[in-house]
Amino acid sequence: MLLIIVLLPLLLGTLTTWWLGTRSRGLAALAAGLVTMASLAVLVSHAPAVMAGDVVMNRWPWVPEIGLDLVFRLDGLSLMFAGLILFIGLLIVIYAHWYLSAKDSVAKFYAEMMLFMAAMLGIVLSDNLLLLIVFWELTSLSSFLLVGYWSHRPDARAGARQALAVTGGGGLAMLGGFVLLGQIAGTYEISAMLGQVARIQADPLFLPALLLILLGCFTKSAQFPFHFWLPDAMAAPTPVSAYLHSATMVKAGVFLLMRLYPILAGSGWFEGIVVTAGLVTMVFAAFVAIFKHDLKGLLAYSTVSHLGLITFLVGLGSPLAAVAAVFHVLNHATFKASLFMIAGIVDHETHSRDMRQLGGLYRFMPWTATLSMVAAASMAGVPLTNGFLSKEMFLTEAVVGTSGLWAWLVPVLVTLGSIFSAAYALRLVHDTWFNGPVGDVPNPHPHEPPLGMKLPSMLLVAMCIVVGLLPALTFGPLVHVAAGALAGKALPEYHLAIWHGFNLPLLMSAVALVGGAAMYLWLARGKWLHRISSEAWFGRATGRQMFEGSIDRLFGFAGRLSVLLENGALQRYVAWLLGAAIVFGAGPLLGSGIGVGARELLPASPLAIAIWLLLLATCIALAFSHHQRFQAVVLVGLVGLVTALAFVSLSAPDLALTQLSVEVVSTVLLLMGLALLPQHSPRESSPARRTGHAALALAGGGAIAWVAWVLLTRDHDSISWYFLEKSMPVGGGSNVVNVILVDFRGYDTFGEITVLGIAAVGVLALMDGLRTRRATTDPQGRTWTFAQQPLLLRVAASVVLPLALVFTVYIFMRGHNMPGGGFIAGLITAVALVLQFMSMGQGRAEALLRAQAGRRFVRWVGAGLGIAGLTGVGAFFWGRPFLTSAHGHPHVPVLGDLPLASAALFDLGVYLTVVGATLLTISVLGTVSREVDPAPSSSSRSLT
Repeated sequence: MLLIIVLLPLLLGTLTTWWLGTRSRGLAALAAGLVTMASLAVLVSHAPAVMAGDVVMNRWPWVPEIGLDLVFRLDGLSLMFAGLILFIGLLIVIYAHWYLSAKDSVAKFYAEMMLFMAAMLGIVLSDNLLLLIVFWELTSLSSFLLVGYWSHRPDARAGARQALAVTGGGGLAMLGGFVLLGQIAGTYEISAMLGQVARIQADPLFLPALLLILLGCFTKSAQFPFHFWLPDAMAAPTPVSAYLHSATMVKAGVFLLMRLYPILAGSGWFEGIVVTAGLVTMVFAAFVAIFKHDLKGLLAYSTVSHLGLITFLVGLGSPLAAVAAVFHVLNHATFKASLFMIAGIVDHETHSRDMRQLGGLYRFMPWTATLSMVAAASMAGVPLTNGFLSKEMFLTEAVVGTSGLWAWLVPVLVTLGSIFSAAYALRLVHDTWFNGPVGDVPNPHPHEPPLGMKLPSMLLVAMCIVVGLLPALTFGPLVHVAAGALAGKALPEYHLAIWHGFNLPLLMSAVALVGGAAMYLWLARGKWLHRISSEAWFGRATGRQMFEGSIDRLFGFAGRLSVLLENGALQRYVAWLLGAAIVFGAGPLLGSGIGVGARELLPASPLAIAIWLLLLATCIALAFSHHQRFQAVVLVGLVGLVTALAFVSLSAPDLALTQLSVEVVSTVLLLMGLALLPQHSPRESSPARRTGHAALALAGGGAIAWVAWVLLTRDHDSISWYFLEKSMPVGGGSNVVNVILVDFRGYDTFGEITVLGIAAVGVLALMDGLRTRRATTDPQGRTWTFAQQPLLLRVAASVVLPLALVFTVYIFMRGHNMPGGGFIAGLITAVALVLQFMSMGQGRAEALLRAQAGRRFVRWVGAGLGIAGLTGVGAFFWGRPFLTSAHGHPHVPVLGDLPLASAALFDLGVYLTVVGATLLTISVLGTVSREVDPAPSSSSRSLT
């Protein structure tokens, strides 16, 4: 099952490595390696079918209403990329175990790496565009964590933010392109789009969709002018650079170009944009790489250049260009991952990556130097290496795949880029391993690293040679099936071989090698190359300065706007918000001709009119007396009471019970909160401002009233019939309101109690430790205290609590068939317990509940959310969607048939969350406002 390939690193890998990493570094690395090997084994088990030409598809419904399903597809292209991700990932696991120091958290590293690996596997295996964008953004987030792994370093934090901004912005654009493409095709599944390419490309929305998708691909694969984020991400640990920026993350954009090639290519726009971007990136980045003094910086720009090379080949569109593209993806991963690892070894041994300080390391590290020279030769395209073969194919396609003006310009440019490539490869070798004695490095006595650190690089370098000598027997079959999936059609006959005779591409390759050597020797005279930098050549064109300048201007504009709008006055903020809502809401309605409907109105009874007048008078009184805070709370409670009466008149007893319970609890909470504030709020607004605020309030209220009147005076089709018909047979209950809350719309309810729990825990986090201990004195200076509560309240509370708990059970148990349920029962329990707080005092009440300082109430909230969530997850075991309830009527001796529903467990979770959240909030507010216990004196007395 393809889903297992993703789930193994996503769940098992992240959890086990995080847990083991805090206990044993070796066990964490072993767990990461075993999980990677397990995913690779599952992938390999499907390989024979894919190599035979089959396509493996797995599908599970997720959110079919929007076209989002878990659809995974394994063909030649995804097999190649998934194998690359897992194989290189396994080598990185081994390398990182030896590279990371004792101060580095292996739990953090391996958990984040497993998360990133799963995200990349999700991208290459997804057949649904919406599912793909989920994994796409997950790679941006996980790479942000990996690039910023050394969070104590400012350059790591800056590089991580920059990478996230660029790739995340591109992903947002890509999402828009995917939505447009899905709307055009009527499906978001890539395999379903292959049969309607002509209709897709004929649609007027195709070009905007294409541009948005290409923007996402170019930002992820660091194509010019979005290339700058990749070199700046080199502050990450070398295992991260070797994995993300040579074999996986930066290949995501290239993969998507290949995956969508059969759908997007053929319009002319795709070919022109992709070829141009790839060619410019290849030449520009290769030239900049020559002048980079940092080993990883040079390799980063080299990666950008080779990504441009692959992008150029994809844009050419010929079947043999597809073969060259997938072949170079494999070759580039082998030599570039090994070179990054070698750069890490040099840094590990000398504590420096600056080639101006290095040199002469060959006599200290001859084995590592030999590996570096072979891998660099492959990168430069030296014969008998795998890089030479794919570079030859690239040069061949540049010659035969262009015509007209481009027939001479493109070969010249690619030859120039190849010259630059040979030059920076030669510089990497010469300035690191030769070029005089070792310079002023922190560790002037390096030595060969442990075998475990060299072994991954040795294996990759060996592949560079073996593939270079035997291409058809090694990568040949995999390249064939992958290129066939890219081209979307049968491939013409071709041969992966070392020798194709004397031809123009061979001449171009020779010119590149000789020209690159000559260029480096000319630049390196007298170490002149060490005294210049890429910024001296291109300045702002390197991209980083433009990006930082744009960010600075954006923050400057935001600062000026904030100074204009933010003056600390909440009244101004609310006024702006309300005014904007009125303007933007009224715009579409004005001039639309919408007026009062023709629906027959029901007569209003005198009692209803009286209640409306009472509500109007209450609101007016509230508006004029809102400075009297306690009086305002009472008036707000009166408004809630009128609302409850309205629910009763409209035959909604559930809502009426809920409203009354909420009013009691909220009134207590408001009074406790207001106890921390003065009883009167000052009049800070001038009469003119108050008049403006009143006008704005009347405009907003009038607009809402008008919209409500327009809607209520029109006939409409109600969906209530569905719930009335389905409540009993599907939900197992006759109380439609409760069945909706715990079954039909159970996910909404789960979200609401989650927000309630978060709000209560947020109150604890914000106010924990805050105290306003003030002694209350009378005019004569005597201290008053509430150490002993009124006798009548204590007696009433002792009677109310057991009755309330019995009534709570009754309300809870009948909620599925009559007015009641977990929410109302929770509020009733909370009201009864609040009464105990008031009668006993907070300290004694919490002692009896064993909830000192409200800590136990946090567990109540957690238990409630856990029960509700597990109830929803339980539906998965029967193949049903989340929170699908089950019900039945088992026969019990003596009792008879009992109506049981799994929704009762969900309701229990709601009950515990409501009680826990309410009491936690009350406990925190009570602790904050607790009075100082006065010292015993003759002047003290109790208020009874």
